[in-house]
Amino acid sequence: MGSGQVTPVSPWQGMNITVAGLGVSGVSAARALAGLGASVTVVDGGDSETHHAKAAELAGIGVVARLGDAETLPEGTELVVTSPGWKPSSPLFAAAAEAGVDVVGDVEIAWRLRGPDAAPWLAITGTNGKTTTTQMLASILRAAGLHTAAVGNIGTPIIDVILEGDDAYDVLAVELSSYQLHWAPSLRAHSAAVLNLAPDHLDWHGSMEAYAADKGRIYEGNQVACVYNVADPATEDLVREADVEEGCRAIGFTLNAPAPSQLGVVDGILVDRAFVDNRQKNAQELAEVADVDPPAPHNIANALAAAALARAYGVKPSAVRDGLRAFTPDAHRIAHVADVDGVAYIDDSKATNTHAAEASLAAYESIVWMAGGLAKGATFDELVSRSAKRLRGVVLFGQDRALIREALARHAPQVPVVDLDRTDTGAMSQAVREAARLARPGDTVLMAPACASMDMFTNYNKRGDAFAEAVRELGRAGV
Repeated sequence: MGSGQVTPVSPWQGMNITVAGLGVSGVSAARALAGLGASVTVVDGGDSETHHAKAAELAGIGVVARLGDAETLPEGTELVVTSPGWKPSSPLFAAAAEAGVDVVGDVEIAWRLRGPDAAPWLAITGTNGKTTTTQMLASILRAAGLHTAAVGNIGTPIIDVILEGDDAYDVLAVELSSYQLHWAPSLRAHSAAVLNLAPDHLDWHGSMEAYAADKGRIYEGNQVACVYNVADPATEDLVREADVEEGCRAIGFTLNAPAPSQLGVVDGILVDRAFVDNRQKNAQELAEVADVDPPAPHNIANALAAAALARAYGVKPSAVRDGLRAFTPDAHRIAHVADVDGVAYIDDSKATNTHAAEASLAAYESIVWMAGGLAKGATFDELVSRSAKRLRGVVLFGQDRALIREALARHAPQVPVVDLDRTDTGAMSQAVREAARLARPGDTVLMAPACASMDMFTNYNKRGDAFAEAVRELGRAGV
């Protein structure tokens, strides 16, 4: 103390903060804020043994947990920090608004906690492909010799990385959901990408317009590049509407030959006409389509978006190639399980909405399609009409399969359909056997359900595992 130096007081010291939700991000936020001296109360409507175990763990660091009541605002609350999944219409937030208390998300808290030497964020959102693109970007950045991490909606709470000392990183690859962006008004990325836009989570956002607007928040304040999908004009519209820093550029990605200020594909080569000298005349080779795993069209688009963000950060072309070669996709994302009797079996259980399923179907020529589950309010006419010419047959399972069957009757009446009237987990083995019966050598049996899994399985991973095991059974049986 004799030095006369004064330790700065945390702006969070003594602040009464309510954290909504005991999920991964909620627990992360509660721990972080308590560690910064805030007085933290976590509220959650659950009251299970798991909830009580988490509450007991947090109690050890002075966090109070109120279980079984997610609607009443704790007295004295000065700020509410919400977990991403909580709807804006939640009664807790209405009570906060009435009391004049701000509601923000964990991403907003992470952004406010960044130090003066913090790593810049390269941010990614979109209806489909976010996780794969974020992982591709991190692989490219690592290939460039940069210290990075894939964080955010990808599974690693970004608050945890910030508190580790994000000044130890050169740059962060940040996946952000529309939920997270809704609650992150201060976020200002170095560069950002919106991969695509299709109806999803409309029960949460209230409308497609509101959903798109929340996705578009990722472009606000961008410094170097706003990356958009040339094939999806709605993403470019969001760039036009964004308030960015002077000099920030709009950079498109396309599966066709690129125009100036775009990345695209020419003769099986991923090329850059955005971050090169004299982009009117010159293009830079980055990688081959064969370097992308798997080289399905929508995954090539993911690779181009990742490359655009990396190039915006100044990464050399060779690192793009090396990073894409080193990247291995997560399970259940258009993954080849096996070939049985000349038929390829592909697991794309992650295709939980129509937009993802359409991209998956577009990757193959002759398909026996396995689909069904929880539709989440989706309609299937557009998906079926666009994909009908590729379908050898269809096997339907799950709670909302009738919606797909009716769309097939309208738009692909010539395609044979097997409708399995069962929703138990054992239905997957029968579904695979029926698909094998419909398939011919050279065909692809593609499980791209276009629906959520929770009617039959815990999550899409379990659904994909069941499919893979059923295919292995088929191979062992020699069918």
